[in-house]
Amino acid sequence: MLETKEAVFDALRENNDRPYGRRRTVVAEELVEAAGQFPENDLLVTALLELMEAYEFSGEHRHSPVVFARILKLWDTDRGAFSEWEAKQVLWRFKWVTTSLLQVPDVPLTAIDGWLAQMDERYRAAGQGRQPVAAMRYAVARHTGHGLAHAYDAWATRPREELSDCEACEIRQRALFHAGTGDDARALETWRPVLEGTAGCTEEPCTSQAKALLPLLRLGRTDEARSHHLAGYRAARGRTATADEIGRHLEFCALTHNEARGLEILAENRELFTVTGAPLNRLHFLTGTEVLLRRLAAQGHAGAATAGPAGRTWTVGDLLDHVHAEADALAAAFDTRNGSTWVGDRRRERLAREPLLAEPLPLGLRATALLLAPAPAPAPQAPVPDDFATLLEQARAMDAQGHPGAKRLWRRVADIVTAPGHVHDPALGPAERLSAELAEQRGFAAFHAERHDDARAAMTEAAELFARAGMPWHAVVARARAACRPATASGGEPDWAALATALPEAGELLAAGVPGVEHDNTPQEHYLAVLVCHLSAAHTALLAELPDVTPATRERFESAAATVLAEAGRLGVAHTPAVAHQYLADVAAYTGRFDEAEARLRSAVQVAETAGRPWRAANARGLLGQVLLQQDRPQEAADELRQALSTAARHDDTDFPVARTHILLGHACAHSGDVAGAVRHLSEAAARLDREDEPESAAETRLQLADVLSRADQWADAVAVLESLLTDDAAASLPAPLAAQIRLDLARGLTELEEYRASAEEFLRLADTVAGWEDGTTHTLVAAEAAVALARAGSWDAARTAYERAVTAHGAAANPGPVLSMMCQFAALTTAAQGPDGLDAALAHLAEADRLRLSVPAGEEGFAAWYHEGATHYRRARTLAVAERFAEALAEMERAVTAYEAGGPQAEAPRAEAVRVAALIEGNGLHAVPAATARLTAAIARCEAAGLPEAVAILTSLREDLASRQE
Repeated sequence: MLETKEAVFDALRENNDRPYGRRRTVVAEELVEAAGQFPENDLLVTALLELMEAYEFSGEHRHSPVVFARILKLWDTDRGAFSEWEAKQVLWRFKWVTTSLLQVPDVPLTAIDGWLAQMDERYRAAGQGRQPVAAMRYAVARHTGHGLAHAYDAWATRPREELSDCEACEIRQRALFHAGTGDDARALETWRPVLEGTAGCTEEPCTSQAKALLPLLRLGRTDEARSHHLAGYRAARGRTATADEIGRHLEFCALTHNEARGLEILAENRELFTVTGAPLNRLHFLTGTEVLLRRLAAQGHAGAATAGPAGRTWTVGDLLDHVHAEADALAAAFDTRNGSTWVGDRRRERLAREPLLAEPLPLGLRATALLLAPAPAPAPQAPVPDDFATLLEQARAMDAQGHPGAKRLWRRVADIVTAPGHVHDPALGPAERLSAELAEQRGFAAFHAERHDDARAAMTEAAELFARAGMPWHAVVARARAACRPATASGGEPDWAALATALPEAGELLAAGVPGVEHDNTPQEHYLAVLVCHLSAAHTALLAELPDVTPATRERFESAAATVLAEAGRLGVAHTPAVAHQYLADVAAYTGRFDEAEARLRSAVQVAETAGRPWRAANARGLLGQVLLQQDRPQEAADELRQALSTAARHDDTDFPVARTHILLGHACAHSGDVAGAVRHLSEAAARLDREDEPESAAETRLQLADVLSRADQWADAVAVLESLLTDDAAASLPAPLAAQIRLDLARGLTELEEYRASAEEFLRLADTVAGWEDGTTHTLVAAEAAVALARAGSWDAARTAYERAVTAHGAAANPGPVLSMMCQFAALTTAAQGPDGLDAALAHLAEADRLRLSVPAGEEGFAAWYHEGATHYRRARTLAVAERFAEALAEMERAVTAYEAGGPQAEAPRAEAVRVAALIEGNGLHAVPAATARLTAAIARCEAAGLPEAVAILTSLREDLASRQE
């Protein structure tokens, strides 16, 4: 099949479209053999250059110099076989050979120096500048450590030449030099164009994203480090040429307490253990792997399973020994070749690094090895007394104040009491009292977990035991607590009869002056606790009736709240009103009275802090943050939510909804423009939900995180988060609608990254999933987007099949918007692929769009007729312009402008874009520059009035450009 030069050229072009890797390399080797059968050398030169490129970008550096030697021999003997581009490549690839020789410790330094001398000689003969040669001498110095500063200056102070490395790669080398001298800040400032995406190449920003991780962490710029890890690893994974970068990402995981993530990366890149063509890159990979494995072993996970070289199963400990031995030997080989300890010293520096953060850096990803993910360090807590009597006294005293830290002490008390051999000391009070207190704690825990039946039973048991212990106040309060919650977790009524009995009983005890026990709440506080139980029951009943609350239920709640406030004032109990204010605020917020809710919550916070019980302010501040978010005051909301988290942590409140508050704080940050803060808090929330075994809530949080990232144009980060949710085990455990939304967002994210084939695969997988759903409109949408993705990927046959599938699905379940968008995009893609030759096919798609659009009933809910009419005219105009039918194109674009007029303020941006293209057609195509500039002047004024500064800038720039041509 490769018997003609044309066939070999076709095969070379086909192979050039393959991704770098073993398949492309093997085919390139075969094509060199095929090219060698012809007497002319032009085809062989091309094939050899293609093979060298395959070796270079698949990490097979050992073989690259041998291929280049053949190329150089052909250059010296048959220069006419080289095209102009190939002639430049001969000089360019001297640099590739230098770096390849450095990769192999078997090659003596003298041979490399000789090679550089030949490179210098050939550059001089070709009239090329010396800067690329200086760059390669610096590469040798950077590797060996010999004369590093001098070599850097000799390179970095020279101006760039025609054959210099690309700007992005040179930026990386300068940044790495500064990082190597300890100046991380200067390194990152140097790196800025690459890391921010304004400079790039085949290797960048992927390489810099990996190598900048450590400087970013050292400077505390963790948000940027997180982002570059997510995007950079995604670009590097599965590529044999990125072994060094994968090692850096493994090291990053170890230094940020993300060891579970590191194990996943190791498993995804297991093939790298078999890649030996670039020994220096292999050393960097093995060293990063060893940093991770050492951390795991130090944490007691030496026996955990991990991915390693194929052919056997590995534990962390086994792989650590294996990697250490090979990497030490490799480092020693390089140092022997180089006559220095430079390579080994750099390796030892990496191995000696300890984690750079006190707590895990939340990455926002779902980790499968959750058991290895450590929880954040707890806030400092008071020590638990060793003496049981002291422990019990402290627990009772803190409990009397409602201090959340009492729970930790009570758990310790329960452990001691239930331990075998424990004997009760009568000096600590009646045994029934202690049993009652422990039953009460079980009741609190059950209430918090919404196990209401268990809670009622525990509180009823506590009441009986308190009564036997001669503690009537505690008994009546426990009975009230048992009665105030619903009978079951799924609903039911509070026990109004029991509450009706408890209220007068508490009043009688207060009137009779019955005292409480020593070091406990006062009788007044016990009495108010019963009133609060009645208020809690009334609150629960009211919420159960929302939104249509009966007057009787509302009056009962408001009366109970008023009673608590009045009695607390009469009895001089300063802290109790905070509870009433919080209940009143909650109801106000549920019913849309946000101003009242805010005022009540601020009162609750003030009361709690003034009364010396600041821990009671945590929940009030959390609710206040929600209310402020509802009022579109995100910055104030963020401040309150941060204070809520801080207060809860400071007072050891383990019942505080930390994960939920981080979610709210993430949304507050997002709405206030603090994207980094939003990502940080949503990532933290997802990690906590993982640890709390709430997979669905964790997935929903990550979906929100991906939305924040995508809105900030951090598409690679968003896609990394979404991909972590769709591993086989994760996707199967999620509700179908949630999994579908994740896959839809992932497919769209891949489209934004121009990974069209992968995007199409996700769309098609989703289309098959939703095809049987009762609501067929989702199937229509997904099929339409799949068709566009396939067309963008160049799979036109499959795209046309998906196109018809979308049209058919629309016929069964009308969803015109996505189908119209598909038709317009097919017109654009057809024009892009075929130019003027595709005019008829493109116009046919737009005619079909017109027929579909006009078939939609007027006023159809959810269908923006003005938008789709304008979009169809806009696309037809651009299609006609490509065919140089400018007059028709201008008329069509003016129809688009007219259609957008009907859209009101929301249509100003697309209208401005239509005017921009109309001016281009008018000025460039029809050479009517004055008319075009006049059109732009009117549009600029309109955009200024509409508050569209970006559109103003674009249109103004175009007007100036057209005006300058006229002059």
